[in-house]
Amino acid sequence: MCIARFFRSLRISTKAARALLRPTHFAQTMQKISLLTRKTMMFPLALVLFEFSVYIANNMIQPGMLTVTREFGVSAAWMASAMTAFLFGGAVLQWLFGPLSDRIGRRPVMLAGVLFFIFSCFAIVFSKNMENFILLRVLQGLGLCFISSVGYAVVQEAFEEKAAVKVTAIMANVAMLAPLVGPIAGAFMIEVWSWRIVFVSIACISSIAFIGLALHMPETVSKRQDHQEKVPLVQIWHDYRAVFSNRYFLRGALAMPFLLLPLFGWIAMSPMMLVVDAHLSMMEYGLWQIPVFGSLIAGNLLLASKTDSWRLGASISYALYPILLGTLLMLLGVAPVNPLYFIIAGVSLLAFGQGLAFAVLMRFTLTESSVSKGTVAAAIGMLSMLIYGLGIEIYKLLYLHFGMIGFVMLSALTIALYWRLSHAVVKRGMAIRERENPGQYATGEIAVRLQVVVPNAIDHSNSK
Repeated sequence: MCIARFFRSLRISTKAARALLRPTHFAQTMQKISLLTRKTMMFPLALVLFEFSVYIANNMIQPGMLTVTREFGVSAAWMASAMTAFLFGGAVLQWLFGPLSDRIGRRPVMLAGVLFFIFSCFAIVFSKNMENFILLRVLQGLGLCFISSVGYAVVQEAFEEKAAVKVTAIMANVAMLAPLVGPIAGAFMIEVWSWRIVFVSIACISSIAFIGLALHMPETVSKRQDHQEKVPLVQIWHDYRAVFSNRYFLRGALAMPFLLLPLFGWIAMSPMMLVVDAHLSMMEYGLWQIPVFGSLIAGNLLLASKTDSWRLGASISYALYPILLGTLLMLLGVAPVNPLYFIIAGVSLLAFGQGLAFAVLMRFTLTESSVSKGTVAAAIGMLSMLIYGLGIEIYKLLYLHFGMIGFVMLSALTIALYWRLSHAVVKRGMAIRERENPGQYATGEIAVRLQVVVPNAIDHSNSK
């Protein structure tokens, strides 16, 4: 019913048209939202619809990349490069959009970003060669910048901490449907229509999200004076230097992409593994994604259900067991007997562990710096996208030269790096919370809720 009301609220009227142009300065006129009602959930629903559109722009086209490469007369190796280009676009301007929204407001930056993403989806339909396609994939990837450095910053700023936890959990579950639904829906659409229809459908979904954001997105940044609205590059440089000089932040920001890199490698290389080498159909390719991304969703749901009984950070320790078991199964996958099944089972277990660990590690890393959250989130996004892009290219090269052995060995290496980097961050994050909340954080007591907004006192102590 909530979703139905959301779509009914998107009717265009004179009042709605004015809303597209007149942002509301939330920070000056309203208190933070504590109750989740149909009205207050309109903005998160619109934001997660845009997030879903951006993610599915990558997942839906993966089954059709073989068709794209054949149409443009290039080798199948270009399939992974298309995903690399998408992730590169997500990294190239992260440094700017976070600080820019800190100064001129979240709404104008977010709405402009959604419009640009819609334009890029329509533009890629007219690609004439692979070079045009790759360039437009870079432009599409810019949509990732607005989600991490602008959209989720508004959620944390507009809602009180308990409400923000619930909203974030709901949005995470919806967003995780993209890698599960995307390959299947993309495979079906490409079997029936052209691959270009995939991007047309994504542009239409994004257009609905734009209207919803224009009508319901609050402005959480106070209006600045004209001379303050400029973005001083020197100040941005100092902010980023303060963020990256924090060694615990840097370890956490590097650990997160290393944790997820095997999953991104699977997304990029599975069309070649399943369709080109294993000779499966596009529909079979889509169905084999279900255990992988179903496991990711299951890990996230288990984490959400146990946040009241587990200490914040304990899930990262629990996640080590499926992660290690998944890595072992992948190593067994280099055997000559049915290696693909071992690889899929191993990646699925890795995904389950990633669902348990990632959100908590993100919270620990975000709260390591007292710099504005738009800048901190942008710093995490830049590192993540760069590592994902570079890692996928390495996956491609190793798989082309060494096959499954190359894929498995790189996955094992990234998991080892993740654990080496994250251990100190998790230990420090749990110690800080135990010191600040000894009653709540004692063993057997109710744990601090997942993704809680840590008090400013903790932020200041971390930045020292």
